[in-house]
Amino acid sequence: DSLGRNLLLTYPIGDTKLKTVQGVVTSLCDDYGLIDESIYFSTNIVTENVPLKIGQKVTAVVEEDKTSVELKATKVDVIPDNFDVTKPLDSRIRVLVGYVTCIKKDTVYIDKKTYFSIDIVSEGFVPYKGDWLEVEYSTQPGTSNIKAHSVKPMNCKHMDEVCITSLQERHGMIDYTIFFTLDSLKLPDGYVPQPYDVVNVVIVESVQLCCVWRAVSMTPVQRSS
Repeated sequence: DSLGRNLLLTYPIGDTKLKTVQGVVTSLCDDYGLIDESIYFSTNIVTENVPLKIGQKVTAVVEEDKTSVELKATKVDVIPDNFDVTKPLDSRIRVLVGYVTCIKKDTVYIDKKTYFSIDIVSEGFVPYKGDWLEVEYSTQPGTSNIKAHSVKPMNCKHMDEVCITSLQERHGMIDYTIFFTLDSLKLPDGYVPQPYDVVNVVIVESVQLCCVWRAVSMTPVQRSS
């Protein structure tokens, strides 16, 4: 499976294996698209013909034929923005998932009605536009106002010995698939990233052009001579 795909269920049918995965729409044309840049789907198989957009989180039933390396979805279900992904933690606290639409001063917005202070974000993490976040929140009694209690990246991974493949001004790519920006990247003192550097990185799931991951910290690999 690709890095950005979460496997939910797998079951075989003859020579074809079907599996249910969760991912993000990364490419979209009039009648077809790609999930996580690797799963092809036709727009006419989207449940109830719900309109899709780049960055939309979906669940897909994927057909994996032993005779072909191509992955093709046979059914796509849309996960609504800010979908409540868990049962209540108690009678007041719930969890929602959404991606950052903008950041103004010290306020992070998931949408026009859902926003919170950057002060409650998990220590050491600086959110950036496009990042998928998991927010613990409660609704104030008698109102529809949401109060966020804690915020963290929805998915976070470590990758060792990967290569910086491009760097232009303050933005770059790692292994052609991971976005980073020097405006929101934790670096060791004195280190300035350069093309072809081999680095260890921490990445979070994020909607960035053709990428679904963003590096939040980077450390150069010290190679022995």
